[in-house]
Amino acid sequence: MNAKEWMKSIIRGFMCLSGIIGNHWLGFRSLPKSRSQLRTNDILFVNLALSNLITNYLVDLPDTLDFVNRWRMGKMYCGAFNFCSNLSETSSIFTTLFITVFWHQKLVGSLKRGGAPAQMDNVRLVAALLVGSWIAAVVFSLPQFFFVSVTMWNESLVNCVEYFPSQEARQIYETLYLTLANVVPIVGIVVASIQIAATLLQNQKRIKNTTRAGTRGGNPLVAEDQRRAAGRNAMTSTTNPTPPEFSSKIITSNIPNHEQTVRKSQDRSFTSAGNQVRAAKSVVAVATLFLICWLIHLLLSITSTVFQSTVVDEMTSYIGAVYTCIIPYIYLHGVKKLNCSSRD
Repeated sequence: MNAKEWMKSIIRGFMCLSGIIGNHWLGFRSLPKSRSQLRTNDILFVNLALSNLITNYLVDLPDTLDFVNRWRMGKMYCGAFNFCSNLSETSSIFTTLFITVFWHQKLVGSLKRGGAPAQMDNVRLVAALLVGSWIAAVVFSLPQFFFVSVTMWNESLVNCVEYFPSQEARQIYETLYLTLANVVPIVGIVVASIQIAATLLQNQKRIKNTTRAGTRGGNPLVAEDQRRAAGRNAMTSTTNPTPPEFSSKIITSNIPNHEQTVRKSQDRSFTSAGNQVRAAKSVVAVATLFLICWLIHLLLSITSTVFQSTVVDEMTSYIGAVYTCIIPYIYLHGVKKLNCSSRD
């Protein structure tokens, strides 16, 4: 093995190991401690981790160890290899769509509904969507298992290629798969992500305006409390005079207590809103990365249909590995689970 092959093996090995660690981490940190703590977001993260681990163990790891080229396992192995690759990719796309739509409802939809719960907070609904996505993934992946052949490019290089009964069958399959399992969910991801990003920008602008107004006008809550306390003391002094020192104690004791209560309530609401904004930002980041990887992957796939090239095939596999090894860390950072502490 020359220096170039060693370098490619090291890069592939690092990406494969990073994906395995990250997706295991995302899956275990999203598992609920009890049934009462089962949440929609955690279910989606566990499903995404499972989808990506299929790629990590059954596609990236054999590709890293060069099973396909050096271990000539024949048509059966090529069919299983292509089936797992397509199954994982399709399930991952649909799960990314569900996560994006969930946070769209959580952040954007709730504002339009006046803070009403998101529709995808329903665990049964999400479970039904995930079951349907796995069924669709299996249906789209079955042709990859049956219509496959082994091609030897030279004495040492063996490649798994798709082989359909006719060109019309290939075109029908590729059109349906590209439209239903790629274009439709990706359009949904892009549209939801744009609306989430617009909402985040509006929210940031509103916070800045509120902060500036509060800085110029002082604290309106404290001023209002002082005014009300002074009014109450003025009314009671006509019927039941109160010593001045006791009156000052009433004013100074009521204001801090009320202000502290209000601030605690505001801190809790700001913390909850901040967590949602942080998670929504991670969703937008994943959607952006996903779109870039998908466009590059699509261009490379189209190129590979025009002419066969080992370089194009290697670049296609690298793009898929980049996505599965990076997104679990983005989600872990977004939901504040990028640590080894006990699950929330």
